[in-house]
Amino acid sequence: MCDHNNNRKGNEAFQDAIPRFLSLLSGVEKMEFENFSMEIGDLELWIPMMGTSITPSQSSTVISGSPAAARVKPTSLLSETFVPPQEEFTGSIREVRLGATKSEGGSRGRSVVIGGANSRPFVYADKPPVHPPVFALDVFDTDLHLPMALKANIKDVMSDPAEWARMNVKKFGADMVTVHLMSTDPLISDRSPADAARTVEEVLQAVDVPLIIGGCGDPHKDAEVFKKVAEIAAGERVLFNSLTLDMANAKTLEGVALAAKEHGHAVLGFTGLDLNKAKEMNRRLYEYLPPEDIVMDLTTVALGYGLEYSFTIHERARHAALMGDTELQHPTISAATNAWAAREAWMKMDPKYGSRELRGPLWETINGITLLLAGVDIFMMMHPAAIRTLKETVNMLMQRDMAVTTDHFANWATTKI
Repeated sequence: MCDHNNNRKGNEAFQDAIPRFLSLLSGVEKMEFENFSMEIGDLELWIPMMGTSITPSQSSTVISGSPAAARVKPTSLLSETFVPPQEEFTGSIREVRLGATKSEGGSRGRSVVIGGANSRPFVYADKPPVHPPVFALDVFDTDLHLPMALKANIKDVMSDPAEWARMNVKKFGADMVTVHLMSTDPLISDRSPADAARTVEEVLQAVDVPLIIGGCGDPHKDAEVFKKVAEIAAGERVLFNSLTLDMANAKTLEGVALAAKEHGHAVLGFTGLDLNKAKEMNRRLYEYLPPEDIVMDLTTVALGYGLEYSFTIHERARHAALMGDTELQHPTISAATNAWAAREAWMKMDPKYGSRELRGPLWETINGITLLLAGVDIFMMMHPAAIRTLKETVNMLMQRDMAVTTDHFANWATTKI
């Protein structure tokens, strides 16, 4: 009780001293303090409104502020016009065919062609993409710790890559399937190249779409696995994901590139957000492969972790290619699934941020749409709602005269999946 009274008296004395202290400071523009310290919680800022003067006794009113006006929900979108710049491009993106039908020497139901662009993506109404982007859904050959929002759709087939691939095509509409041979990693299961090749063979029999074959990231093991898979999938025109400068340093790049060429496949050159390294990678590949067998992966970073830099790298690469840089005139791929590396895509958060089941696919969708506008040709994805949304977006962008209602945009963020 005694402490409480002392504190109260001290506060009253301090309040009484404020007017005198302010009068002493009148006309003073600068002060210097010695041996002064202050807890940040003791700091108050009094900000007078324009054209008014406010005394310390009024400061509480200013700090608390008046009740904010009720916000009115927008009923329409902002209306803007866009006039495409007048541009002339001398270059174009090389076309790369993936997958091979029976008439082309393989067993696929259809092949896809990517690339061919001769202008910036979705800018000119009279120059739509020569070949619309294609979408691949992922399959893994070993158990992985995936977010529940992803597992919910595939939990019944995760132990069977062939069935998983079949579901991706039949149920979710994938144009391609990416088979990640993670079990070959020496630090996981260290499965042999022959075992990995059998998995690829099973997936080839289960679906008739083109395949992307992913390794484990170890340059030596991936080289052996890719060479074996190239042999058993001869003529199927698969895309090997990926060849890296680490392979060049480990002296394994040549073997993989020559195996791809011998058996009629394409390769993906992966570099990390550096156009100079991308050009170096391509120059090394030119020693063994024709340019029409090469796709570029310039790296996709998750929303909130550098996505804007990924966009910039892809945009710069595409613009340089269209301006005539032959070393960058290759189709590009984006692992939009990297969006799930962001904690915000899968972790439990305050309810105001929405459920993880909606937040996750939105994160992947935003990653995909961002790089779609940079000109990416293939998207590797995981969530069926994300791939469906991106396909719808591509269709909308391809149909310039399609009527779009305000409700279409006003309700998209609350749509149930």
